[in-house]
Amino acid sequence: MAEKRTVISSGSIFEPQIGYSRAVATGEWVFVSGCTGYDYTTGIISGDVAEQAEQTMRNVQQALAAAGAKMADIVRVRYILPDRRDFSKTWPVLQRWLGDVRPAATMIQAGLLEEEMRFEVEVTAKKGCRTVEAALTL
Repeated sequence: MAEKRTVISSGSIFEPQIGYSRAVATGEWVFVSGCTGYDYTTGIISGDVAEQAEQTMRNVQQALAAAGAKMADIVRVRYILPDRRDFSKTWPVLQRWLGDVRPAATMIQAGLLEEEMRFEVEVTAKKGCRTVEAALTL
C-alpha cells in the first residue's frame, strides 16, 4: 500500500504559477520547498537580509506545522543567497531558530527568482526526531 502524500500550500502566488507546493509530507518525512522572506499575509518582503531570514524561518515553521512537524524535526537545510557576504548577517537568526536542532546544512550562492529576495532556505524534516550529539573522530 502506498504512503499518503499530503501537499501543503502557503498561499504564495508563485505556487500555482510555477506548479509546486510549499511542502510535501509523506510518512514521517516533510520536504519544504525553498522559502523566502515574504510575509504571505501582506505580500511584503523586507530589504534587510536578517529580517528576511527571520520571516523565512516563520514561513518554514508554518509549513512544518501544517504537516504535523516541528522545527526540532529538521534534519537538513540548504541556504541560498545571491551574495554569500550576507550569510553571516543571518547567523544570529539561524542560531535562534536552529541552534539546538543543528541540522546538516549547506550554503549556496545563486540568483533568486526576484531581485528583492536576499535569502532562501529549503528544509527536510523527519517527524519525531530528537537531537543526539556525537563527536567525529578522525
